[in-house]
This record gives sequence, structure tokens and C-alpha cells, in this order.
Amino acid sequence: MINFPYGNSNFYAIRTEGKLYLDRTQHISLLEQAGEQLVFLRPRRFGKSLLLSTLANYYDLNRAGEFETLFGDLAVGQNPTGEQNQYTVLRWDFSKVSAQGDTAAITRHLFDHINQAIKYFVQQYQPYLQVGVDIITDNAIASFESLVNAVGSSGQQLYLLIDEYDNFANEVLMQTRPNQQRYEDLVQSEGILKTLFKAIKANASEGKIGRVFITGVSPLVMSDMTSGYNVATHVYLEPKFNALCGVTAPELTQLVTTISAECQQPSDSVQTTLETMRVFYNGYRFCGDMQQACVYNPTLTFYFLRHYQEYCSAPPQILDGNLAMDANKIRYIANLPAGKAVIANILDEQQAVTLARLENQFGIEKLHDIQTDPDYMVSLLYFFGVLTLTGRGMIGELVLGIPNLVIRGLYVDELKRNALPDAGDRHSLHRLTDKFYQTAELQPLAEFMESKYFAVFNNRDYRWSNELTVKTAFLTLLFNDTYYIMDSETALQRRYSDLTLIVRPNMRQYALLDMVLEFKYLPLADLGLSGEQVRAQQREESAALPAVQTAMQEARQQLQHYREVLEAKYREPQRLRCLAVVALGFERLVWEVC
Repeated sequence: MINFPYGNSNFYAIRTEGKLYLDRTQHISLLEQAGEQLVFLRPRRFGKSLLLSTLANYYDLNRAGEFETLFGDLAVGQNPTGEQNQYTVLRWDFSKVSAQGDTAAITRHLFDHINQAIKYFVQQYQPYLQVGVDIITDNAIASFESLVNAVGSSGQQLYLLIDEYDNFANEVLMQTRPNQQRYEDLVQSEGILKTLFKAIKANASEGKIGRVFITGVSPLVMSDMTSGYNVATHVYLEPKFNALCGVTAPELTQLVTTISAECQQPSDSVQTTLETMRVFYNGYRFCGDMQQACVYNPTLTFYFLRHYQEYCSAPPQILDGNLAMDANKIRYIANLPAGKAVIANILDEQQAVTLARLENQFGIEKLHDIQTDPDYMVSLLYFFGVLTLTGRGMIGELVLGIPNLVIRGLYVDELKRNALPDAGDRHSLHRLTDKFYQTAELQPLAEFMESKYFAVFNNRDYRWSNELTVKTAFLTLLFNDTYYIMDSETALQRRYSDLTLIVRPNMRQYALLDMVLEFKYLPLADLGLSGEQVRAQQREESAALPAVQTAMQEARQQLQHYREVLEAKYREPQRLRCLAVVALGFERLVWEVC
């Protein structure tokens, strides 16, 4: 049995307790060559804390006697760099610093954390310290200065590791009621964070700190501390570090193959499982080199594999609840003045999201741009891990997209929350969609959309009114990753269906239908009708209109091709339903089951 270290970022425990460790130590020499003060950004729950724990154990002089146990069979153990076990290691984790209260309260929380870390440091390295360390309760920066001087006077070198450097400052800025002044007080002028990093910079420049490694999610806070800490090398977009955190496809293939054999599953189950995990969990690229392979989110991957190993099947809930908080990042953008349009446009596969470059100057002076400029919003969504780099455009611009279906589901949920704020409406929708998944009967769902949904969905926040609007509305209402591998613009032999719902392999035992939907949109102006006239018609009258009949015929022809492809692939024609849907403005839906 593979012992997955789910939620465990303690390298020492992982290695001494026989848990799975995916070797990334070949990057240690590259990190040393990159610089002495490094900043490395990745989305949350992507393995940054384990990386820091690995570095701490590698460089810690207290671990010298255990080097062979911890690293002997790893890449760096076979070829150590020469700096192994040469440092005293001080670790700060700013995710532990509360963002509650005013600036004075947050400063106290930060000082408490730093002072506790210094106390632990003194306990660990007492035999090596020839000079005492003064810990000053109300001035942790002075405590830090005392520690640095004590280490240097004792002939030792210090390695400073800072995890989630931007965590509590980001929380202050991105709260439901963001407090810009409080954020500025923390990071600008003589704010406590800027003062702290100025102390780190000064001591490093004087040679009192040997190395610094900082992790975080976004460059937002670092931008505001530029003069306080403008000496670090930013390595988070370097191609050679693209897979420093994450799970690679070859690693996943080996794990799935091992578990499938333990479960005595048929040989084709490996590819089926890998394909499921690919569409739901893969897709992350952290550099502009499109030759670099995408990686999988490790938290989601281990969540899936632990269930797969224990029950020999995929987990019913494909989204690990521990990552559901990423929805808050999408909500933060959606609540900005131009945010809803940005979120909706990201779901449009027909129009690529492009940037000349990723914006990385997110200082407070850019706050207006962050709130109104789509380029800044898109860049921030990339750093949050809910967009990724997918390609290059015709003139070399970056193309960004949603990495996988789990993240697509978070976008869809945000649109649904905005369109259906009433919990009762969402509960009614749930009953309707469950019935639709079993029968493909669209009438109740269409009536719900006409009466409850279109009026909200087609508002000024969404600057397109065409079949994409209709498709996005259906995607938002029908998205269900418990039952379906669900996507829009699915490639079917180089043609693209508007929306497919393919039952997940582990759910095909239930009475659920595979479905493919093709949408057509007819503006009321083209029909020569007003909204009142369309609403006055019987649905059969609307369906009989010549323009509707023409659109329906086009949809039927496209669906015939999709049917042939899907029946050949899944070999369950009795399960497949093809629906042609024509929208008359945002007043009336007509459809046929083909």
C-alpha cells in the first residue's frame, strides 16, 4: 500500500515514516545557482510548504547525522551540492499570522509568531550559539537582529525560510470589506512588513544571512515592498522550475498502474482512470515555455488516489473540499467593478484570453487597475491558480485558460451564485437537473431558465448576447462533476460540440444519460418580433417559425456527426441523447431530442 502524505508537508516525517515522496531534490543545485535570495510563487496547496521543509532538512546542520537516511536514495543524495547541513535554519510561516484586528493587533500577531520561531531556533541550536539572543516581546525585529548577530558571532551561517509571505496581508486586502488603509499601513512607508524585509535585506547584504527562500501565492505584497526588499531573484516563471511543485504525468501513471494492479482491475482501467484525472486535475503550467509539460495539483491528486487505493474506484466528490476555498479568489475578482464580465469571458472557449505578458506589479498604486483592468484581473487569477498558461498566440502573446474541469466548476458556481442568489431557487434547480440527467426532458428546466435565469444572466455585466450566452447559461445550470465529465466545445474529430455531458466511468452503473447539446441563438430583431410577442406565443408556434426551423435543421446536422463519434467511443447508444436547442432572444427556448 502506498502511504500518501495527504495534507502532510513535514519532509522529515514523510521520509522516516515511509510515506510517498516525489523526488524534487534534483532542483536544489539549480536553486543554489539561481541566487542567494529567492522568491518562489505557486497557488495554495501546491506543495510549497513541503518544498521549504525539504530545504530545511537538507541545509540544517542538526540533520547532518541523518543525511543518508533522509536523502541517500534521492537525487541530491547521489550528488550533494556541498552546502548540505551547513546552516542554522530559521523558519517563519506567515499563514499562521492572524489578519484580524487593526494594524496594531496584526503587528502583535506577527511579532508573536516571529518571537516564537526565534525561541524554537534558540532551543534547537543552543550548542552552537556562543552569544545569547535577546527576545523582545514588543519588537520582534529587534529580536531578529539579536539572533542574526548571535549566529554570526558564533561562526555559523543562517538560512531564512519564509512560507506564505503574502498570506495575512492578502487577507487584509481581499476581505469581504477590504481595508485598503490597513493594508497600506502594513506594507508601505514604514509599515511593519516593509520594515521587517528591510532588516532581512540589510543583514543579507552584510553577509549575516547566508540564504533566503520565500514562498507565496502572488507578487502583490512584494510589489509594495520593492524598496524594502529589492534584492531577491524571482524564479517562479523559470522553465527549469515548472515542475518543482506538482505531480508529473509519468509519476501519476506509475502510481495509478500500481494501485490498479493492487485492485486487480482490468488493464484498460489504467487509461480510464488517467483520463479522468487528466480532465479534472491536470493542466497547470507555470512558465512561458510551452514545451514544458503541465503538472497536476498534488493535493487533488493524493485526495483522488487515496480513495482509489482504498475503494478501487474514484471518489464520488471530485473536488476535494480543502480546495473549495479557491472559489473565494474567483469571487474576489467577480465582485470587482468589471469582474463579472472577466469571469464570464474566461468561460468562452471561442475567444482566447491573451496577455502580452503577465502583470506582476500589483502595488497599491495599481489597485484601481486591479479593479478595472482585465489584464490585471487575469494575471491575478493566474497567480491564484485558477488560470494557467496554455499556449502562445499568433504574435507570441500568452494564451491563458482554465486548467481543468475542477476549476471550471468553481467558475460555474460563481456565475450560478450571482444569477441565482436565492437558496430556494438553487434547491429547485437541483431537483430539475437531477431529473434531466435521467430523462433528458428539457421542458421543466427550460421553463425555469425562461422565468428565473435569463432575466438575470443576460444583464449589462455580460457584454455578449448570442449562442455563447445560452451555452454558458446551460453550462452553469447543468455542471455536475459528481456525475459527469462535462465540457463545452469538446473536440469530436475536429468538430466542436457546444456542450457534452459524459457520465463518469465510476457512475455508469447508474441511470444517467450521456448527452450532447447544440445551441442556436436568434436575436428578436432578426425574427421581427418583440419580447412580448414571443412570450405570447405557444412554444409550438415559436418552433414553427421558418428561422427557427432553419436553425434547428443546422443543429440536427451537427448533432448527427457528434452522435456517430460518441456512439463509437462509448458503445452505449441507448444511453446517448442529442438535443438541439434554439433560443429566441432570451425569452423562449425550443428544442428537439434528435
